[in-house]
Amino acid sequence: MKKLLSVLFAVAFALSVTGFAFAADNAAMPMKAEKAEKKVEKKAAKKVKAHKAKKAAKKVEKKAAKKVEKTEAAPAEKK
Repeated sequence: MKKLLSVLFAVAFALSVTGFAFAADNAAMPMKAEKAEKKVEKKAAKKVKAHKAKKAAKKVEKKAAKKVEKTEAAPAEKK
């Protein structure tokens, strides 16, 4: 009877330890999800920033091209 009782307690202890391990693992999951979410947000922000930089560069190129055209056209009109 003593052996049966000790085996029963050992099984109960093993199950409770396993339960705590799963609970701890599930508690850590939201933190991992938050980290992944932050990482995705950072990547999206970088993409937006890069896109804005490309637009700004295109505007500068257009303005420079217009200035060049104006400077080239001005001497031709004077002649």
